[in-house]
Amino acid sequence: MGPSRDNVTHFEDSPQGGEESGVLRVRVEETVFTVDRAVLGQNCEYFRALFRSGMRDSRQNEFHIQGGLKARGFLMAMAVSRGEHPAIQDPDEIVEAAECAAFLQVDVLVQHLIEIIDTDNCILLYHTAAVYGLWKLFHSAAVFICDAYPDLQDAVEALPVEMIRHVESLSPASFVALGTHSPSMKMLQDSYRTVFYLDEKPGAWKYLTDLPIDASTSMAGVAVVDNRLYIVGGVRGVSKETVDCSFCYDTETNTWSEFHGPQQSRYNFTLVGHNGHLYTIGGEYDKRIMSSVEVCDISTRAWTFCKHAPRSVAAAASAVARRRIFVCFWKPPDTTDIYEYTPVKDEWTLTTTMIKPQSYGHCMVAHGDNLYVMRNGPCDDFLRCLMDCYNTTTGQWTAMPGHYVNSRGALFTAMVRGDSAFTVNRNLTLEYHICSDQWKPRRQMTGFPKSGSLWTCLLRLPKSRDTRQDNDAEETDANGEIVEDIVEAEHPP
Repeated sequence: MGPSRDNVTHFEDSPQGGEESGVLRVRVEETVFTVDRAVLGQNCEYFRALFRSGMRDSRQNEFHIQGGLKARGFLMAMAVSRGEHPAIQDPDEIVEAAECAAFLQVDVLVQHLIEIIDTDNCILLYHTAAVYGLWKLFHSAAVFICDAYPDLQDAVEALPVEMIRHVESLSPASFVALGTHSPSMKMLQDSYRTVFYLDEKPGAWKYLTDLPIDASTSMAGVAVVDNRLYIVGGVRGVSKETVDCSFCYDTETNTWSEFHGPQQSRYNFTLVGHNGHLYTIGGEYDKRIMSSVEVCDISTRAWTFCKHAPRSVAAAASAVARRRIFVCFWKPPDTTDIYEYTPVKDEWTLTTTMIKPQSYGHCMVAHGDNLYVMRNGPCDDFLRCLMDCYNTTTGQWTAMPGHYVNSRGALFTAMVRGDSAFTVNRNLTLEYHICSDQWKPRRQMTGFPKSGSLWTCLLRLPKSRDTRQDNDAEETDANGEIVEDIVEAEHPP
């Protein structure tokens, strides 16, 4: 939908006009913003429609946006459009940002609001998204609330009944684990080639699916994109012969499909799933560590090369925080460099460096603005697992108290869901509550039933077949009737 002339007051003609060049003065309330026309045209559907309309309004160099839009909301929209990551914490700021995103149709601002969802603001964002009809934000907030439901039950009760029912109709993300296996012969199918999920009510691991016969999880890449599990590459046998194909598990159909692997054969690499793409970073081939990077668009399953990593790296830890990709590059024995890879710019940037004895990391996970790096302990206690926290907003490192180890194993893998972190070994599955200064043990459940190294991830599994039909019918109306009820309550005729 294009801009309404009732909400825009135009001033003098712009000598340049057009969408691609020049600046525009935009007045919101009593504040005048000087904005690059190209930035507006690229990120704001409201102005893009105006610039392409050919009307006299499209040639103005100053506009007055009326209709109750707040200057602070427009300021946040422009900051996000320039690639910034502004902190939006005050409830009024959240509402004003959502209002601006809806009024001016600023998709990057909607995406930024999705990125900042946490337990403190998810209820407000869920309700606000319903009021302004921001469907992506509405769904993302509902999913977050579903995942963190035990921590949010009291707050959820204040929502309209329809919105509560919508959250309860969703499936929370399940903790999934699989062992390390090489491809097997059809006549000698490995009975242990099984993917399990954690059934949290009894606290036990249950069967999900079997790995394809030709799939390898030995030195492979494992990641999740759009709720599908991807296994890329790997090796077979002691000679480390590379497996040059990839596999995808679809949770909805409970089926596997096969597609080509990266153009460069590799193993022991880092696989990151992000925004509809898979990224293979570094790895080894023919006993040589590489720095090459490839990306796969999962819609076409085609691989292309990206800019090389800053240096050669194998088995690097990675995490996605606020939809930003971070990768650890180790310099044994005591230096950890964390780089950010920005796909839209195809660019690597050094984010921070940590120098600590025995800094080699087991894994890295993200929670909100924080990156948590789990690393090995001193030489005389190598299995002791220490943790350091890096805040991507403040740029500060914090050593977490405790050493996150129990009498039967260390924290070598973790997955974050809501304010919880799940970790598992053969003896125990532990859930931690992530607090500002430490991880506090919350629950202890059964360990993983198989031995060896593990891959873990989160997958949103369908509800049982006997309830899915009713839930699907309710989901069909969720973004219509539910939101209409909220809009009518907030803005009665």
